[in-house]
Amino acid sequence: MDQERDRLKNLEDDDRRYIWHPFTQMQEYEQEAPVIIERAEGVFLIDIHGKRYIDGVSSIWVNVHGHCQPEIDRALKEQIGRVSHSTLLGISNVPAIQLAKKLVEITPPGLEKVFYSDSGSTAVEIALKISFQFFQHRMGKSCKKTRFVALTNAYHGDTIGSVSVGGIPLFHDLFHPLLFPCDFAPSPCCYRCPLEMTYPSCSLACADELEKTVRRVHEEAAALIIEPLIQGAAGMLVAPPGYLARVREICTRYDLLMIVDEVATGFGRTGTLFACEQEGVSPDLLCLAKGMTGGYLPLAATLTSQEVFDAFLGPYEDFKTFFHGHTYTGNPLACAAALASISLLERDGVLPGFQEKIRYLSGELDPLKEFAHVGEVRQKGFMVGIELVMDRATRKPYPLKEKIGHRVILEARKRGMIIRPLGNVIVLMPPLCIEKDRIREMVEITGASIREVTE
Repeated sequence: MDQERDRLKNLEDDDRRYIWHPFTQMQEYEQEAPVIIERAEGVFLIDIHGKRYIDGVSSIWVNVHGHCQPEIDRALKEQIGRVSHSTLLGISNVPAIQLAKKLVEITPPGLEKVFYSDSGSTAVEIALKISFQFFQHRMGKSCKKTRFVALTNAYHGDTIGSVSVGGIPLFHDLFHPLLFPCDFAPSPCCYRCPLEMTYPSCSLACADELEKTVRRVHEEAAALIIEPLIQGAAGMLVAPPGYLARVREICTRYDLLMIVDEVATGFGRTGTLFACEQEGVSPDLLCLAKGMTGGYLPLAATLTSQEVFDAFLGPYEDFKTFFHGHTYTGNPLACAAALASISLLERDGVLPGFQEKIRYLSGELDPLKEFAHVGEVRQKGFMVGIELVMDRATRKPYPLKEKIGHRVILEARKRGMIIRPLGNVIVLMPPLCIEKDRIREMVEITGASIREVTE
């Protein structure tokens, strides 16, 4: 017993001593009891002390089928017996080919080519570089289309390019001197409408404002980038119906490439395989990552149209090559995991049955809307944001120093659930495989934790 106690204490001490955790204020972290995950099963994470937690945010929005999923485990073991990695620079591998074909088959029409990378940030970075280079090839040295259009409250990753098209001041303002120019249009946020209007009487005035921005800069803009239907890191801000389709029309009218960032929304999170399907939108470039491997390994992909791809073809000496790549591009293990994950989505009829779970989750969330300090409950499929406010009538937010969101998630841990806040917004995004009894338990823990902290 003493030996085991020493092992656990050493792990906790070494975690504080050696690891710099992302999006974490380490001064405060070192004062808290760390949660160190040792194993998992289904929708549960299990720490070194044996305590079980519902994985309420799918290990940051990646887990789809639950942990230790037998089919994905088997696919990885079989692939390890063949080859774990070989470069995609100038040669290929079997799982990368098979996955590329599958992605082209299941994504919206018109996307024909797949460029692999290793994270959502890099998938976006690649889309930005491809868009820029596409117009350089198409229009020559006189090309002025070197800028990008994005939305306020946008989050597209943490590399310099993806931060340049990000619109969340807390994450992005510090790095402003490092960033390239970007033109921002107002976010389609109905709860705190920047135009002080109300849906549906507004007639999508936010889309009109976007068009004004595009009209002003379209001769210098190469592409527009958008998170479809819901802005995740901004606090699960759900766009009004029809907005995404309008964006597609605007991009086409003003000759901008449309980049759709489905890193968070892809692979079923919003109720369809890809969010842009819900408004019949086919982008020019599509960014995928997170849930692609079912939460097993890092893998990302940027899909493009044939027209975009063809602009990069030419004699070697013309240097139209896309000079970009990653060491682990198209990694066979990651591609094998992705193929197994997609097979499960297709084979088990996950998405048709998923609609009932979405409705059930909505019903369980309804009572939270009456809480004294819940301003709004936002939901798109299994993506949920619960915004906490000091005053419901005025929608006055809690000051950041109150750390309301952080206090709520610490309370949830005591009750057996791992979730993460986005400021004053409590986020729920469980694995798609979660059953109704666990959905009820997840929402009950969330409600009890909110009440404990706010009331």
